Parts: sequence; structure tokens; C-alpha cells
Amino acid sequence: MTSSLVHGWRLLKWGRILARHGALRGLERDLNTPPRLRRLLRLARFGARVPDVPRYADAFEALGPAAIKLGQTLATRPDLVGDAAAADLLRLQDAVPPVPFTVIEQTMRASFGRPLDRLFSHIEPEPVGAASIAQVHRAITLDGRQVAVKVLRPGVEEDFARAIATYEWAAAQIEPMGGEIARLQPRLVIETFKRWTARELNFTREAASASELAETMTSEPEFFVPAVDWARTTGKVLTIEWIDGIKLSDRAALRAAGYDLPELARVLVHAFLRQAIADGFFHADMHQGNLFALPGNRVAAIDFGIMGRIDRRARVWLAEILYGLITGNYRRVAEIHFEAQYVPSHHSVEEFATALRAVGEPMRGLPVKDMSIGMMLDGLFGITRDFDMVTQPHLLLLQKTMVMVEGVATGLDPDINLWVTAAPLVEDWIRTELGPEAALADRLVADVRTLARLPDLVRRIEARYPAPGGAPPRPPLREIERVRVGGGWRYALAGAIGVAAGIAGMMLAAGW
Repeated sequence: MTSSLVHGWRLLKWGRILARHGALRGLERDLNTPPRLRRLLRLARFGARVPDVPRYADAFEALGPAAIKLGQTLATRPDLVGDAAAADLLRLQDAVPPVPFTVIEQTMRASFGRPLDRLFSHIEPEPVGAASIAQVHRAITLDGRQVAVKVLRPGVEEDFARAIATYEWAAAQIEPMGGEIARLQPRLVIETFKRWTARELNFTREAASASELAETMTSEPEFFVPAVDWARTTGKVLTIEWIDGIKLSDRAALRAAGYDLPELARVLVHAFLRQAIADGFFHADMHQGNLFALPGNRVAAIDFGIMGRIDRRARVWLAEILYGLITGNYRRVAEIHFEAQYVPSHHSVEEFATALRAVGEPMRGLPVKDMSIGMMLDGLFGITRDFDMVTQPHLLLLQKTMVMVEGVATGLDPDINLWVTAAPLVEDWIRTELGPEAALADRLVADVRTLARLPDLVRRIEARYPAPGGAPPRPPLREIERVRVGGGWRYALAGAIGVAAGIAGMMLAAGW
């Protein structure tokens, strides 16, 4: 277990790096920052030359791979780090110099437990991409298929484990300070980040996520998920079908190839809402580098390390909230927040509805092409502090991905609107899940399940309260009867040991 002294030393080093980039200035000047924490921040920047304009992204890149991932997570939380910091953290590029191929070969051989020539006929030594967690090489299997091989960088698991342990320790120290820090629940934020990172570092989990997403998206043939090569996949190596496409970020190449950019934007938005609202399982890292255009105006996705999942109840609440904001039914949106316990009950529903109106009305007054999910989320984040709304981990990834998808879509088609494009899907889902037919179906399912439990309930009542004059309850079974009746191996083993001990005792008594 790492000592507090080690954690403190790491934080001091990281704090000095953050201070030199001006990344602590906003937190230090925030009136909601606890005085004790403010003193620690001043100590961290003591003697450092602080730039006039903070460079948050540069600071996190200087801290290393774990900090890059944390910074990308914080970029989705303007309520936590502020609008300026969140906007600058969006510049974070998870690209690092590649590991030499000889090292990658050793990792692959150790992970597969056999020579690589038994799995691949060729592996290109030069990677097609290198990030903080892994790098990707193009390869050809023995049966001639082109695949992408993603290999975990050596030592990355240990680096992340050390950094996250210190993040957890720091969060545990500052959350008890109370006030605004406690409301933002830093321990919960770090715990959520830890879970996401654990999934990213386990490539069998990523492969399973890709396989599950492919199954759920069979109804969306325009959205393509590459097939996993399970025979060549381990916890540290992921082999997946190669994608021959053009990145959605390369608009010039897309136009030159004859792609319909507004149609690509429509496919992306529709596919995302199908995943998030209809299925509750979605690709949560849909930035431009992970999305490709395929012939026929199809969209392909890669990199399934970060996936989101929300249950049906949360999806119903989300759909009602979005629908209420767009239609102007702020009272119902406020009631949903209280029903979901997003807002503490000591606040006023009417006051919260008025605050929501301040968010929704400016958006509703804009032209369709200017209505933005990002604007709506910024507004909602702005009122969280006034109404003591705590972090909702199951919605963090969804919020981040909604903004990300909207940015990619508007880059392809500046006139697109997330809701108008997907209105048929959203309206159909709301009607299906919230309409009278859905309510009747839910009631029938609940009643059938209750009826199915009745026989067992009656049997338990009879066992607890036997009829007058009935047979008395049987005494507990002796061990030998348990062996005969139960058939459990543990009882049989106990009985056999007992018999053997008895025989041995008799033999000793007889002088054998």
C-alpha cells in the first residue's frame, strides 16, 4: 500500500507542473474553493513563472498518459473545471511516440504464448497509430485477411495504477473539506474514471463491447462495426477487421471521393441516438479519429474501449427531459428531476422549472440550425450549483458523447440539427416506451410475474405455518442421510473421511 508521503510527493510534483502552465489559477481564485485547499495551491505555485493565459491541455500532456485520459474526462465537465478549462482540454491529443516494434513483438508473443508466424503471415513494423495506452499495427492473417492489431504498451498498467491510486488518495483528502468540493463528489468522479480506464486496459472487454454493439446495431445497416478476431485476441492484444475508409475529419477527401456529407451526418446522429436512447449501450468515444466513411455513405466506428450503458428508467427520464426542454414543458422537466432525485427535495419545483425556462427559452428561440445540445448542457451545468445537484455518473459519458457527436455532425453539415434529424426515431421510442400501450404491457408483465410467484409464496407460508394436526416438522438429517439424500460432494467427502477414520481407529484398537 502506497504511503501518504509518496502520494503527497507525487501531488507536489504534479502541482508544480500544473502551476507552471497556469492550470491552478482558476481553482485558486474561485471563492468556492475551501481555504485549506487554496493554501495548498499557493504552495504548489510558489516560485513558478505563471503564464498570463492558462494552458490546461499542455499541462495534462506533460503529466503523462493517465493525466491525458483524466483531462479528456474533465473536458466534459465544465461544471467541475470551468468553461475555459473545459474548452482548452478539448485540445488534448492522445498521441505519443510509438514503442519500437521489437518490444511490441515481445508483448504479442508473451500474450499469445506462441510464435507470431503461427497467427500472422505479415505484420507491418510501422504503426498506423500510437496512443498513451496502445498502438495499432496493420497485419495479414494466415488465411489472407487484413486486420488491425492493437497492442497494449508495456508498463502502462502499472503507470495507470500508480496515478489512479494517488488520484483516489487526493480525492479522499479534499472531499471532507465540504462546500462546493463535496457537492462535486471528487471521489465518485475518480471512481468512475477508474472503471472506464480498467475497461480500456482490458482488450477482451473491448472486444466483447465491439461484439455486443455489432449485435445491437443490426437494425442500422448504415452503421458498421468491424468484426473481432477472437482467435487472435487476448487481454493485451486486440485483433479486429481492418477498415478501408476515409476519416470523417478529412472533409476534402470525402468530397473528392463523392460522399454525401449531410447524409453521413444523418447516419451518425441516427446511429448514436439508436444506441443511446433505444438500446442504452453506446460507443462513448465518437470523435472524428474513430469514425470512417465507407462506400454507400455508411459510417464505421473503431476503438471500443470506452462504452456507455444506461438502464431503461434513466433513458425514459432522459427522453422526457429532452422532449420537455424542446417543447417548453418546463414544469414536467422539473418534476422529472425531483422524481429521479437529481435535485434534493428541499428545493422548490417551481423555482427549478423557472431556472430550466431560462435555459430552454433562448434555445427554442433560435433557428433550427443554431439549436445546440452543447448550449443546452452548458445551461444545465450552470444551474446545478444553485440547486445542489450532485454528479450523475451514469449520465456523464452520455453527456460527453452527445456533445462530441453533435460536433462531428455539424463539421460534416453545418445546417444539421441533432433532434430534427432523428425526430422520427426519438418520437417513436417515446411513444413506444411512454404511450398507453407501453404502460399496459408493463402492467401485464408485472402481473404475470406476480402470479408466477404465488405458488412458491403459498408453499413458504405453509412451511412456516403448518395446518393444525398436521405432521410435525422433520428433525434435521443426520450426516449419513445428507450424503444419501443431498448428494453434495462436500457431504460425501465428510462422510468418507469419517468412515475412513473409524476404520483406522478399529484397526489400531485391534493391534494392526
